[in-house]
Amino acid sequence: MTPSTDPGKASAAAEPTAFDRIDAVLADAEASGSQRMQLGALAEALQERAFGMMILALALPCCLPFVYIIPQIVALPMLVLTGQMAAGRHAPWLPANLTSRDFDIAAMRSVVARGKRWFGWAEIFARPRLLALSGPTASRLIGALLMIPSASILVPLPSTNTVPGIGVAIASIGLIERDGLLILLGLFIGLAWVAFLLISAPLIALWVIGLLGS
Repeated sequence: MTPSTDPGKASAAAEPTAFDRIDAVLADAEASGSQRMQLGALAEALQERAFGMMILALALPCCLPFVYIIPQIVALPMLVLTGQMAAGRHAPWLPANLTSRDFDIAAMRSVVARGKRWFGWAEIFARPRLLALSGPTASRLIGALLMIPSASILVPLPSTNTVPGIGVAIASIGLIERDGLLILLGLFIGLAWVAFLLISAPLIALWVIGLLGS
């Protein structure tokens, strides 16, 4: 007798993850013979999942250690996208000067693969809950709050990008999966770290000044 299968579980297992979707877009571009891809083309290809997919793709290089150059390319577009969420837009848009920025496809695919190893637990754990937090009204507040860790990533100083990037990535997975708990977790990680930096930076500055004056 053939064991019964839960159709819901089978469908969920067959559904590609956010990381798989991003990698598939990059793989298609690479298969066409391209070595580089513009941010505008990536945004257009990922628009089906709106802001969550695009912000996740941009946040990954910012939160993984030992990834260089790409974070500097994607940090400003990420701030622009979170600002658009705060303004109430329903689909991502990038101005021409950011749309034309390009990146190495192979390097980005490597980042996505590493991101899947780091954040795969979040997609396994994610499920629709606290749905009010992923609705259109709450998304404006979430976008405004995500601007804070996104702005931190723009600051070219040590410790200003990795932890905020992790927070933004987790919150974006929550947006994709409509998981309000992950959205809250991502916001807490990003905002708590920025608060820590704002509090500790003056104390460190005073300590250094004291050392220099002694």
